[in-house]
Amino acid sequence: MDYYEHDLDNSRKLSYLFDMRPVLNFKALFADMTEDYISPQEPDAFSVATLRFRTGRNNVDGVILVQGNERHRMDPVSSCGEFDYYETQILVEDGILSYYYEIYSGRLTIWYGRKGIALKEEEIFPFRLMPGFSIPDWCKGAVMYQIYTDRFYNGDPTNDVESREYFYLGDCAERVTDWDSYPSPMDVRRFYGGDLKGVMMKLPYLKSLGVEAIYFNPLFVSPSNHKYDSQDYDYIDPHIGTIIKDGGSLLDDTTDNKKATRYIQRTTCKENLEASNALFASLVQHAHECGIKVILDGVFNHCGSFHKWLDREEIYEGAEGYEKGAYISKDSPYKDYFRFQNVNSWPYNGSYEGWWGHDTLPKLNYEGSEELCQYILNVARKWVSPPYNADGWRLDVAADLGHSLGFNHEFWKRFRAAVKDANRNAVIIAEHYGDAKEWLKGGEWDTVMNYDAFMEPVTWFLTGMQKHSDEYRPDLLNNADAFWGTMEGCRGRFSMGSLLSAMNQLSNHDHSRFLTRTNHKIGRINTLGPSAAEQDVNKAVMREAVLIQMTWPGAPTIYYGDEAGLCGFTDPDSRRPYPWGNEDFELMDFHRACIRLHNENRELRTGSLMKLMGEPGILAYARFNQHGASVVMVNNNNFPIERTISV
Repeated sequence: MDYYEHDLDNSRKLSYLFDMRPVLNFKALFADMTEDYISPQEPDAFSVATLRFRTGRNNVDGVILVQGNERHRMDPVSSCGEFDYYETQILVEDGILSYYYEIYSGRLTIWYGRKGIALKEEEIFPFRLMPGFSIPDWCKGAVMYQIYTDRFYNGDPTNDVESREYFYLGDCAERVTDWDSYPSPMDVRRFYGGDLKGVMMKLPYLKSLGVEAIYFNPLFVSPSNHKYDSQDYDYIDPHIGTIIKDGGSLLDDTTDNKKATRYIQRTTCKENLEASNALFASLVQHAHECGIKVILDGVFNHCGSFHKWLDREEIYEGAEGYEKGAYISKDSPYKDYFRFQNVNSWPYNGSYEGWWGHDTLPKLNYEGSEELCQYILNVARKWVSPPYNADGWRLDVAADLGHSLGFNHEFWKRFRAAVKDANRNAVIIAEHYGDAKEWLKGGEWDTVMNYDAFMEPVTWFLTGMQKHSDEYRPDLLNNADAFWGTMEGCRGRFSMGSLLSAMNQLSNHDHSRFLTRTNHKIGRINTLGPSAAEQDVNKAVMREAVLIQMTWPGAPTIYYGDEAGLCGFTDPDSRRPYPWGNEDFELMDFHRACIRLHNENRELRTGSLMKLMGEPGILAYARFNQHGASVVMVNNNNFPIERTISV
């Protein structure tokens, strides 16, 4: 065929559309990085990959794949309905491969990249292929369910934290006796009694809902209900596990009595710790039998001041089988695990580096101790290996780990190698706000909690609310241009595998419940009170959000209780107990129906996405593959609409 060089501006190129016979069908031009357009979808380095491009039938003169300085002519290989498919094979080397397509039709030349059509080659956004970056297939499009264990279900009251069992953050631990009561503004030391036995008892419910993976908030020994202040990475907390051996006394009313005697007995006793680990292994086995994967929360940037390595509260001082903590003795084997400011005085009196300045969250000093690095890498291997067999890690504040960006990247490369060597099907999901592409190049994280390319744009469009309920933006409510602009910009940071496995949440433990955001109330539990979170909510908007969640690329992740109509302002109010006996069954049935829709139509799990419409309050998009197609329309206005959409 003949190729023509054109030096024409965009307006002249567009004018040719009126001269061509047949007119170029722009809407038919398509390619992305789903399995229909690249095979294998995640090729190994130094392998051969097949790339495909779609055009209108008998509508173009030729298609070229442009790869750096190389140009590969694509052959027409098949036709289906209104479309022709072009194909070529390329050798994939070791390194990120950028490519795009050049399309010829009559006197017109256009280009196609990851943001679609470009009329100038210099304006193209190339596709980026990362050879060797493989993400477990099970998590692509998997329906996940986040469980904050203390607030889910109490299956074993004998392991409950007791009131006055220990002293933490200025007061004593409290056992909450009214399951349906609201969290308090200072909720960290209040315990409702949810545990792993309770989760095991509710596995049939999760299976009936259509859940394919559980993401647990931290489970390791910790004095808080959220457990983001780990005390021992090697053991599941007996208060959510099993207490076989009890003992010790509760604190009395004297102000200087802050020794956690009963807590020490329960959380340092090896019988309790081993039994709790065994219970977790049993839970994972039962979950797997139900077809449900299990993901653990790894809090490795910092630990807690209770941790056996620091032991500021002297939990381990004198306990059998434990070394002295770094806060207790300058001869501690853990002294290099932390950064102390005043190393010449003893005890250190809190003069260590805390994450965000919190002295209860001492930051771990990985650069100062290779032994610490190896310990955490062993923890990473341990829990995804037999007998525990967890299916992956969610990494808390993952970009904060270490004291430099260079070290951070180096550590996560080692972490990935350790996890994948132990369990090649384990997934690594990081908590990250902002652009994570530097961590998503194939050597570190698999994917992220998807704030930028899901939670935030969906929330702004449907509610106009910020995800903490701290701000209302009427200019973003129903703003389809802002929605699509954000989505298209942020999606480009992901590989296709990372995008399809990204954790798409409407709510979680750090933000207000989505249903509460529908009431447009700005505030928190300490300013408006908890009951305000339930007032004037709009379940119709919640249903729209669920529909988008179950039809958008990614792993739709339900925060426990969202499906039952649970409300709440941001942390701690978003951590209310699951409303057993008071569920919103209509909303629950809607979740179940949308999950079934998601699970029964493969295009909704791993298919392509195409924007069809964006108007004030209206979104329309398609998900499709070679075997099926679904069109989703959302009308967030308070009046009916009628539109005709070309598909």
